[in-house]
Amino acid sequence: MSITTPPGGFDVVIVGSGISGSIIAYKLGLAGKQVLILEGGPPVPKSREAYMQTFFTANAKTPESPYPPTLQGPGSANNPLGQPDPATLNTPRYTVLQINAWQNPSQCYFVYPPQTATKPDDPNMVFAFGSSYERVAGGTTWHWLGTSLNHLPNDFQLKTKYGQGVDWPGGVQFYQNLLPYYHAATGVIGVSSDKQPMVDLYKTFNVEPNGVYGPNYDFPMPGIVESMNDMLYQQNVTSLKIDNIPLFVTPTPQGRNSRPGKRRQCAGNTNCIPICPIQAKYDGTVTLADALQTGNVQIQYQSVASNIRLNGSQVSGIDYLTYDSQTGPSTGGGTVSGKLYVLAAHAIETPKLLLMSNKNPGYPNGVANRSDQVGRNLMDHVMYLAWGLAKDPIYAYRGPLATSGIEAARDGAFRSQRAAYRIEIGNEGWNWATNDPNTTLADFIFGQNNAQLNGNSVNQQGQQLRFNPSLPAYSMLFGSQLVNTLNGIYTRQLRLGYLIEQLPDPDNRVQLSAQLKDHLGLPRPQVTYRIRENYVRNAFVSAKAASTAIFKAVGATEYTQPPAAPVLSGSGATPTTFAYQGNNYTFYGAGHIIGTYRMGTSATNSVLNARQQSWDHSNLYMVGSGVFPTTATANPTLTIAALALQAADNLLSDLG
Repeated sequence: MSITTPPGGFDVVIVGSGISGSIIAYKLGLAGKQVLILEGGPPVPKSREAYMQTFFTANAKTPESPYPPTLQGPGSANNPLGQPDPATLNTPRYTVLQINAWQNPSQCYFVYPPQTATKPDDPNMVFAFGSSYERVAGGTTWHWLGTSLNHLPNDFQLKTKYGQGVDWPGGVQFYQNLLPYYHAATGVIGVSSDKQPMVDLYKTFNVEPNGVYGPNYDFPMPGIVESMNDMLYQQNVTSLKIDNIPLFVTPTPQGRNSRPGKRRQCAGNTNCIPICPIQAKYDGTVTLADALQTGNVQIQYQSVASNIRLNGSQVSGIDYLTYDSQTGPSTGGGTVSGKLYVLAAHAIETPKLLLMSNKNPGYPNGVANRSDQVGRNLMDHVMYLAWGLAKDPIYAYRGPLATSGIEAARDGAFRSQRAAYRIEIGNEGWNWATNDPNTTLADFIFGQNNAQLNGNSVNQQGQQLRFNPSLPAYSMLFGSQLVNTLNGIYTRQLRLGYLIEQLPDPDNRVQLSAQLKDHLGLPRPQVTYRIRENYVRNAFVSAKAASTAIFKAVGATEYTQPPAAPVLSGSGATPTTFAYQGNNYTFYGAGHIIGTYRMGTSATNSVLNARQQSWDHSNLYMVGSGVFPTTATANPTLTIAALALQAADNLLSDLG
């Protein structure tokens, strides 16, 4: 497809067609503005069946496994999953399979600095980053969970209220200004939720619910039906407290249809990550299609932005490279121009593009980087996982992956000492925690005990963990005995996930690799990532204790497996385990890549102003989770959408 420049040129050029880029393109297209999107990935498939087939045939069912570029090929001793060399791909990206290969640049897209820690409790330990992303049209919303929560007022004033991190520019006023865009974002995504549980939640935080929703607001659709898993917690956790905060279960607002509409109604496939097979769950291609139908938006696929041109302090164009096949040579490229420019390429690829654009006079450190803040303050919601076995069947593996959570611990006076978290109640059994149902199946066929159900293991509370004491340890089962045993296990599996806020650290950052490049010859990201604040580590201690109390309250046996002490050097270095206060903890990525071009109050402490506009170049905007000054306490997608809608209004204002 070739670019057709409209009379008068493009009003806005957008890099990236994920949720942010697509929302902005749609809103501008509706207003009659001429928009061009550069998208590095291939065209949106006519049917998701092609992606589904790739997922079905993948050896490892990871969040990225359905999507191009292909993750797996013939394996070898050194590369058992056959992961492709990022140097052979035109749009490589970071995947969860690469976490364990983090020291091997022929398998891992990211490049990591040398390990500086000398002991497992050293706060300067360098880790593998835990979260992945997509480089396709629609972006990472292809494999997001669908959780659609607002941030809380105190999330925007963390420094003022609790002395931690930084405030968002304007603090609570920023939150107030964002509320109408939150409302609009629920409509764009199509959020299913009942209003009353959210009203009850806000009252516990001393937030006036009418200030959040208004008396006449309601969600686009009723809430998704809660699971039996949710009900088990609802009936039993109300006697518990965390830091003197009473616990209760809140149904989670969901970015999926509870009623038929433009998309199908959720059928409970428990396949939201990596792909909803029926598109009941929202993804960015929904809004991208709406944008293209305005007649004012064009998209150029397989076009990778490689450089931002400046004329003085203003952006004058974006260079791009094209390709026909993922491993083929570049087929050319060009430069596109507009009045305004928007970078919507996610929190890794956006800073990479800014840093690559370092040949403009007066900007030797890259575009928008006079503050030296580009790429800094890389964050995630680091996750603590806990799992157990219920006394009676709760029939896991049904419905969306999570339909409720324990939200009460998202705010409180404790935030002056430790990070806040929300507790996600998983419906998918031990899938994430132990790679079930595969691990338990293999254990009872081959006489193994990796899931601790088929041996002589004892948990942290001294409880015997063998699922069926009448069976010999390390049993090798078949036939009806195997089926009955597995059914008795899978229907009772419980999983809790703690999404722990992380503070901004300027030394956690994205830089450019000096040597390693992708197949187009563009530098690969060098990522430095640590979890060194006790503020965050204290939350792991709290989460561990909370899990034990919750499982006891619901009458479940805890199976959470503490990791071995981390290995610090060599190709066998442990990627995501640290020691703290005498215990070892493994953290997981929530899929929330945050920071790296944050908003702030001045050109010295941030990349963008509160309008998401570059301090250095007034015709350049950036959107997505990279603009967040802090992680806050909610999954970020609804806030990303709200900020994109707000940025679109700012762009329209600038365009007149």
